[in-house]
Amino acid sequence: MTPKLVSLVAVLFLVTGCTTVVNGQAHEPGDDGQEWAAFAPLHEPAAAPAAPAPAAPAEVGANELGRVPVLMYHRIVAEPESVYDRTPEDFRAELERLDREGYFPVPAADFTAGRMDVPAGRHPVVITFDDGDPSQLTLGPDGKPVPGTAAAIMLDVARTHPGFRPTATFYVNADPFGEPGGTRTIPWLLANGFDVGNHTMTHANLRDSDEDTTRTEIADLDALIRRAAPAATPTTIALPFGIHPNPPELAIEGAGYHYQGAFLVGSNPSASPFTTDFDPLNIPRIRSQGPDGEEAEYGSTVWLDKLGQNRDSLYTSDGDAARISYPKSDEDEVVPEFRSRANPY
Repeated sequence: MTPKLVSLVAVLFLVTGCTTVVNGQAHEPGDDGQEWAAFAPLHEPAAAPAAPAPAAPAEVGANELGRVPVLMYHRIVAEPESVYDRTPEDFRAELERLDREGYFPVPAADFTAGRMDVPAGRHPVVITFDDGDPSQLTLGPDGKPVPGTAAAIMLDVARTHPGFRPTATFYVNADPFGEPGGTRTIPWLLANGFDVGNHTMTHANLRDSDEDTTRTEIADLDALIRRAAPAATPTTIALPFGIHPNPPELAIEGAGYHYQGAFLVGSNPSASPFTTDFDPLNIPRIRSQGPDGEEAEYGSTVWLDKLGQNRDSLYTSDGDAARISYPKSDEDEVVPEFRSRANPY
């Protein structure tokens, strides 16, 4: 069900007081009214403005074969307990830095599929969350994210930074965000422009699992997402601990699931999905981290500093999703399946 249709159904429900069906469930007037907010977007999307003419690639220094940072977050908490935690203030500051430095968030599903609809001159960034922790998303009685959670902060940053796109991919296990089945949280994410991916049912170390157990871990979580939101089509997985199963291909292909990409824990930016260096089974991520602490040299603050000092290495969009622009010297790096869209200059 599209966001506009959901909103229309909600209005009819309030006006007529009649029984309404959502995702196959009958909803009587007055019973569980709070559930409506879980399915409805926070606001009606504004009409899309007329698209500007695509920029000349050379004018914006387009390089759509450049590197793309994929950032990895876990808990957003006031008192961090490990290098995997970030405070709400640090998280907000990092999002504002991304916007200030020209980054534009894209979901993991779009990134792995090569659907890179990014404004001219801006750089894609993939924001990911692991483990489905309640600090990432908790819905209040009004159906909105509780202030201080990651989703609430992202939406707030988007309100104050109009060029920032509030989207991220949430990799969940069983009981996403502390909610059995994820029946409110997963539909809310999808209705509000976010992406949901697989992190296995039990956060299993797949290297220690036999093939049948690996398939069950991945397929059962895939089924959970689809039960929570029947229109959902998960397309990526974040491997727990960054560890592959044996054989590695089981991460993206098995009975009950077929994925475009597997994300690691990693410590460096990813190759562009259009290049021969891109490996869908081994997509690296950068842990969000300040400039100090354990292995800070591999964290987001240090990496964003490095990328800021070497912008020629970044993926820079030409603003036209139908073509792939890059300097002619890089032409041999394009993956064959994308060469029909190649636009060397």
